[in-house]
Amino acid sequence: MKVSDYIVEFIKEFNIDTIFGYQGGAITHLVDSIYKAEGISFVSLYNEQGAAFSAEAYSRTSENIGVCIATSGPGATNLITGIGSCFFDSIPCVFITGQVNTYEFRRRDNIRQEGFQETDIIKIVNSITKYSVMVTKAEDIKYHLEKAFFLAKNQRSGPVLIDVPMNIQRADIDIYKLKGFYDSDEYIKLIENVNDEESLNEETLNEVIELLNLSTRPVILAGGGIRLSKSINELKELIDITGIPTVTTLMGLDSVDNENKKFVGYMGTYGLRYSNLAVANCDLLIVLGSRLTSRQTSPSPKMFSREAKIIHVDIDSNELNLKVKEDISIKCDLKTFIKKLIDKIKIKELKLNFSSWMDKIDSYKDQYPTYPTQKEKGKLDPNEVMYLINKLCNKNTIFCLDVGQNQIWAAQSMVIKNKQRVLTGGGMAAMGFALPAAIGAWYCRKNSKIVAIVGDGGFQMNIQELQAVVRDKIPVKIILMNNHSLGMIRHFQELYFNSNYYGTIDGYSAPDFIKVCSAYGIDSHRINSINQINNIEKLINDDKSHFIEIDLSNITYVIPKLEMGNPIEDQSPLVDRNEFYKNMIIEPFEKTKN
Repeated sequence: MKVSDYIVEFIKEFNIDTIFGYQGGAITHLVDSIYKAEGISFVSLYNEQGAAFSAEAYSRTSENIGVCIATSGPGATNLITGIGSCFFDSIPCVFITGQVNTYEFRRRDNIRQEGFQETDIIKIVNSITKYSVMVTKAEDIKYHLEKAFFLAKNQRSGPVLIDVPMNIQRADIDIYKLKGFYDSDEYIKLIENVNDEESLNEETLNEVIELLNLSTRPVILAGGGIRLSKSINELKELIDITGIPTVTTLMGLDSVDNENKKFVGYMGTYGLRYSNLAVANCDLLIVLGSRLTSRQTSPSPKMFSREAKIIHVDIDSNELNLKVKEDISIKCDLKTFIKKLIDKIKIKELKLNFSSWMDKIDSYKDQYPTYPTQKEKGKLDPNEVMYLINKLCNKNTIFCLDVGQNQIWAAQSMVIKNKQRVLTGGGMAAMGFALPAAIGAWYCRKNSKIVAIVGDGGFQMNIQELQAVVRDKIPVKIILMNNHSLGMIRHFQELYFNSNYYGTIDGYSAPDFIKVCSAYGIDSHRINSINQINNIEKLINDDKSHFIEIDLSNITYVIPKLEMGNPIEDQSPLVDRNEFYKNMIIEPFEKTKN
C-alpha cells in the first residue's frame, strides 16, 4: 500500500470524516489519497491558519480529534498560530505537513536550505506540540501515527505534528510488517507513568469531604477541562446534589447550563461583578479544570479568594500549586474525581444547605445585571445586543467567538442553554478565529445552527474564508460587532497611554463590510438601533448564510474591567465604597493593605 493511502485509512479508523487544509506541492500525494478514499473528505480553506482553526473547532465540537494538512515551507509555518491555539487550550489535533524529499533535506545545520520550500517545521513547533516528528523511513509510519494519535488524546490533550517527506508519502509498504507504537516498551512506560501519577486516594477524598462539610460559602470554578474530560453530566449531578453555586472561566462557559439557578456566571478580569464577588467572598473554592491564570486571579494571586480553602483538580500536575496557595491539590482526570466525590457524598449522606449563601449571591445578581437596564431609547448597547441575539437563537446553536470586545460582551451577556456550545480562543486568543471555526463546527454538526461573532479587526484577519462559506453553502450567521476600531487595545490606550490611539483608530480602517460580503455573494444587513434586533430572528434560524453588522460607536467599552492593582471583586468603574463594603463578607483588600 502507498504510504499516503495508509495515512488516510489510519485516520478513518478514528471515525474522522473530514480533513481540513490547503493544497500544495508537498502534499499532493496525501490530498489525492483523501479524494480516492470513501467516507472521508478534504475541505480546502483559503489560508492554512484558517484550516488549523477549522480543525480545532471540528475537534472541540466532535470531542474527537481534528486533522489538518499543509504543504512544506509557508504552508507549514502558516499553521503555527492554530497549533499554538490547540496547545494552550489542550485541544487534540493532528497536523500533517508535507516536506521535501529526504534526499533534498539539508544535510548540515549550517546550511539554510537545500530543497525548494524546505523548512524544518519540527524545530519550529517543538515547544507548542506534545509530539513532533519527521518520518524518515516509510516502515515507521504506523509507529509515528499511533504515537501521535495516542498522545493527542490522552492525559492533557493537545496538538501533534507529523512531517512526511514526499518520497515517504509515495513509497510502498507492506502493512502487515509494520511495527506499531502499542507494541513498544515506550507505550508500556507511558501507561505505567499515567497510573503512578494519579494523586486521588481515599485519604485525599475524605479531606475534600471534610472541607465541604465545614464550608458555609463554597463555590465551584469550572474551566475548560470539564468539556475536555467529557464531565458535563457529572458536573451537573454534583451541582444538583450539593447546591454549590458555580462560576466558569471563559473556556468553561458552556460547561454549565446558564439557566441553572446555581449558575453564577463568568468570572475573572472581564467577568461579571456578581461572579467575582462570589469567588472573592467564598470560604471554599473547588477549582475543576482551570489553570488559574492571571485572567482569573488578577496579576497578584495573593489577593485572590483570600479567606478561602482552595481545592484544585487538574489532569496536569504542572498546573497545581503554581500561582495560588492551595490546600488540596489533586492530579486526576476530572470525570474520575467528580464521580468519586459524588459517590462519597452519597455514602456519607451529607446534608448540605447553602441557601443563605445563594441568597447573598442572588442579591449580587440583582444589583449588577449583565447590561444596563436604564439607557437611551434605541441606543445599541453591546451587552444587550448579545443577550437579545442569544435569546433568538436555536437551542442547538454553536457560537464561535472571535477575540476582542465582541468576545467578552458575548461571554458576559449570553445565556448559554443546555445544548448550546461556545467555541473561542483562550490561551493563544488569536483574532480571526471565529469564521474558520464556524466552518469546522458546521462540518462536524451540520444539523446545528452556527453563529460566528466577530469584531471588525478580527474579521479582516481571515475574511478570505467567506469564499469557503459561499462555495460549500455553509449556513453560518456572521454577527459583526463593528466599533470601527480595535476596541480592547483602544481602551488600554485610553487608560495608560493618554488616549494616543495609534493603530487602533489612528492608522486603522476597515472597508464597507456590507459591500464586501455582498461581493462574495452573502446576504448582508446592517443594524443601527436596538429596536431592529427582533427583525433578524428569521435570518438567525433559517438554513442560509447571512452577514449582520451591528453598527457601534468607535468608543466602546467592556464593563466591568479589572485595572492593575485591584482584586477581581473591585473592578472598574468602581462602585460606591459603602455599597462595596456592604457586599463584602470578608475584609476588603484595600482595608487589609492599609
